[in-house]
Amino acid sequence: MALSASLANVFAKDASPPIRLAVTTDEIDDDLRVALDFLGRHGLEYCEIRGLWGRYNTSWPIEKIKYARTLLDDAGIRLAILDTGFFKVPLPNSDSGDGARALQKQWDLLERAFERAEVFGTNLIRTFAFTYPRGGRPDSVAYPRIFELVAESAERAQRAGFRLAVENVAGSYVETAAHSAELLAKVRSPALGLTWDPNNSARAGDDEPFPAGYESLDSSRIWHVHFRDYRHTADGEVEWCGVGDGEFDHVGQLRALLSDGFDGVVSLETHYTLGGSKAAASEHSLKGLIAAVKRV
Repeated sequence: MALSASLANVFAKDASPPIRLAVTTDEIDDDLRVALDFLGRHGLEYCEIRGLWGRYNTSWPIEKIKYARTLLDDAGIRLAILDTGFFKVPLPNSDSGDGARALQKQWDLLERAFERAEVFGTNLIRTFAFTYPRGGRPDSVAYPRIFELVAESAERAQRAGFRLAVENVAGSYVETAAHSAELLAKVRSPALGLTWDPNNSARAGDDEPFPAGYESLDSSRIWHVHFRDYRHTADGEVEWCGVGDGEFDHVGQLRALLSDGFDGVVSLETHYTLGGSKAAASEHSLKGLIAAVKRV
């Protein structure tokens, strides 16, 4: 794909960006066609898919997913990772019928993810590690069961030919770099890695997601990365903003990833709007990300 004006102005004609970039499509528009047009205009060759036309991709019939794959092929865009809500639920009670049924729903969801990832031509799937009650804190007693279930999910993925990249996110039992490091230490499956989100780590209370948080991780098991930016409000809360408008050291993180041999994709997951527009916020944030890449 030829570089669009925005990237052509940054990199020499015969050069490529030092790291592959993507944008989560529903952070641009729920209509995949609109999102792909945006990516093409900005010279990007990868995307991340979560929602499609107002629904999670795993809730669409497989024929709709095949149509989406056709749109990607026509646009010359490849899927970097398939997003799922797998294990982004409370930890099921292992001693109850309701808990068993809730867990089975998650295994069914994982199977649907395998089917859709295959159609899209990726073996990488974004997952989570269960949530704790809003306003609470992770219960240390729950972790052995969580590690057991995450290990089982990785075994299922490995048998099916896929890899799972657990994302750290506030409200999850794996929400910071420290939690992510512990997960990797406890679940050593070759089919389990991370979707590293340093901004999520900051929002969950990590005082230094980079460099300290990042350096606590096994970088060889970081398979995908999410970027946006954050800043602290006057009352100490964390709010999202465009890349370069906040506190995170994107240049330093990118340099560290490249130095450590990262060969995955960095996705912009915008998470805010400008004037009510997701696309405007994504364009603004993407420009900041490209400027950071230029400095690497």
